[in-house]
Amino acid sequence: MLLDSLKADLAQLDAQSLRRVRRSLDTPCGPHARVDGRDMLAFCSNDYLGLAAEPELAEALKAGADRWGSGSGASHLVSGHYTVHDELERRLAAFVGCERALYLSTGFMANSGVIPALVGRGDAIFADRLNHASLVDGALLSRADLHRYPHADLIALERALAASTAKRKLIVTDSVFSMDGDLAPLAGLLTLAERFDAWLMVDDAHGFGVLGPEGRGALREAGLASWRLLYIGTLGKAAGVSGAFVAGQADVVEWLMQKTRTYIFTTGAPPALATALLKSLDLIEHGDARRVHLATLIEHLRTGLQLRRWQLMPSCTPIQPVVIGDNAEAVAAARALWDAGLWVPAIRPPTVPQGSARLRISLTAAHTHQDVERLVTALNDLERTA
Repeated sequence: MLLDSLKADLAQLDAQSLRRVRRSLDTPCGPHARVDGRDMLAFCSNDYLGLAAEPELAEALKAGADRWGSGSGASHLVSGHYTVHDELERRLAAFVGCERALYLSTGFMANSGVIPALVGRGDAIFADRLNHASLVDGALLSRADLHRYPHADLIALERALAASTAKRKLIVTDSVFSMDGDLAPLAGLLTLAERFDAWLMVDDAHGFGVLGPEGRGALREAGLASWRLLYIGTLGKAAGVSGAFVAGQADVVEWLMQKTRTYIFTTGAPPALATALLKSLDLIEHGDARRVHLATLIEHLRTGLQLRRWQLMPSCTPIQPVVIGDNAEAVAAARALWDAGLWVPAIRPPTVPQGSARLRISLTAAHTHQDVERLVTALNDLERTA
């Protein structure tokens, strides 16, 4: 009976055009990929600076493996923490302008672990309604009271904060929202955090390496600094490797090291990855040419698309969503692009709200203007004939 029930649920996913498809690549990360045996032009990678297949990073990873071996051998607080991990944490903290940083194995582990380490029962979390799933899960795991305010609505957030009698308050937001590509009102959020004596945690997964001077992130771009700020950076997107980090005031990061269960109770990331990430930070810091090229690609896409029924959402970031609305139509559009050799994923509920199914276009510095023009032409033609 249990298996029959599961099969029925799968059939419902099919009926609603909600079943996800997993594809397998047979080439390194990059725009021109061989996927499930087909040569495709991909617009679905978070490798925003084109570093994932950068030879210098591969060489650094090899050198790290030669020096440190393939694994760490234990959790960080037992014997799995190496001097190269220390060096990476110092570099990360300095890079984003914080006193200290803590390196974790994944972004999901950072978000789902840091929140419960900061707040718990009797405390309150104020979260943007469009926050990433890892932030939602972290909030639920904390057992704190969860208040979800309408997307980027500072007035609603202010009302919620004013009405709260919680001992500790935490405001949580993405910097760049992963399905819309827009930016959080970070300055306004910090003003409210200071007024209502709250922490402000910013997940800069899609901003680190892309936004700010020398790619130092959304907080540096906004010119914000405060002991109240906790900065989450992801190292598997623009950095091109793997992992994540939380940075902030030194005592706060020390507390997180003592209390973050996803850091304490897992084997440390391989030290060879830390070696590669040190090289990645060098490439990001000196990567203005990549960021300039990426900005011109974004402008090319936005000026080239001439859509009438579908909606290109406002975004200045590499995430450029085209909202179609209907699930089946979005899936059909993605399939038509796939058949034309263009890999653009259809994103549907529950990842996005009902009625806002979309094509999620991701641009990278490894794309060319010819790549973008091919996509623009295909989308313009497809909308007219759909």
